[in-house]
Amino acid sequence: MNFNFSEEVILEDEVVLLRPLQKSDVDNLLEISMNEPETWQYSLIRANGKDNLENYIQIALKARANGTEFPFIVFDKKSGKYAGSTRFYDMNLAFKTLQLGYTWYGKAFRGTGLNKHCKFLLLQFAFENLGVERVEFRADNSNQRSIAAMKSIGCKVEGVLRNHMPTLGSELRRDTIVLSILKEEWFSEVKAKLNQTLSSGN
Repeated sequence: MNFNFSEEVILEDEVVLLRPLQKSDVDNLLEISMNEPETWQYSLIRANGKDNLENYIQIALKARANGTEFPFIVFDKKSGKYAGSTRFYDMNLAFKTLQLGYTWYGKAFRGTGLNKHCKFLLLQFAFENLGVERVEFRADNSNQRSIAAMKSIGCKVEGVLRNHMPTLGSELRRDTIVLSILKEEWFSEVKAKLNQTLSSGN
């Protein structure tokens, strides 16, 4: 399927709005960047501090220009504040696959249900607009919070890539867990269960 990501892609429901990340969003995310460095404990590219945040956004926008990634900024409608960022990456629409990740939120938005709303909108767009067959998720295998969040939306564990890549700022290497949702799983069970969860406010 051909899709023009130069178009303004806006995904939203009553709780959250996702729009394309812009260079000017440094200002919208700076408070989290400056005050919550633990947010990037497991990240491969950190955005703590203004310089790192500017670099983080620049890298994301360059990848979007190359057609391999599509980064979003996340706006929480309940608080009227920007909550963080997420993106599609390693996009291969010819093979109908992509990865969903680089997701982070300020601590005030964690555990609020915001993430499930974001994931529903992103998965719905990936499977129903882009027509992908598979959405993959990856995380540091020691990042239990992230892994639990992915399992809670219906991701299935495929395995662990041992000693997969360096850990940022350390000589240690991390194990990477791989999870996924397939198109048939989205339509047969994941969409309905996730929608029910959102409707119940959990």
